[in-house]
Amino acid sequence: MHKDGVELTVRLTPRSSSNKVEGLIASADGAQHLSARVRAVPEKGKANTALEELVAEWLGVPKRTVSIVSGSTSRLKTVMVNGDPRDLSARIAALAQQTAA
Repeated sequence: MHKDGVELTVRLTPRSSSNKVEGLIASADGAQHLSARVRAVPEKGKANTALEELVAEWLGVPKRTVSIVSGSTSRLKTVMVNGDPRDLSARIAALAQQTAA
């Protein structure tokens, strides 16, 4: 959590059959990541753009508030969502539980 928003660690799978957030997953080291799939290919930033749009839609925030801040060429990315950190954290927790159910 930052004063200007929240950072999410996302494991992205490009070239999927649909765009969707699958929920929280745990990696081998115990860290939790948001799992997401996009139909876009990982060329010229297309999958990254699709991920930003997907996260914005999932959280119900404007697209301009979502940006990838690290991992642009990796499957594991850090996504910054600008806004009220408390509101965003609560929304992410609720949505992650709904997605996992």
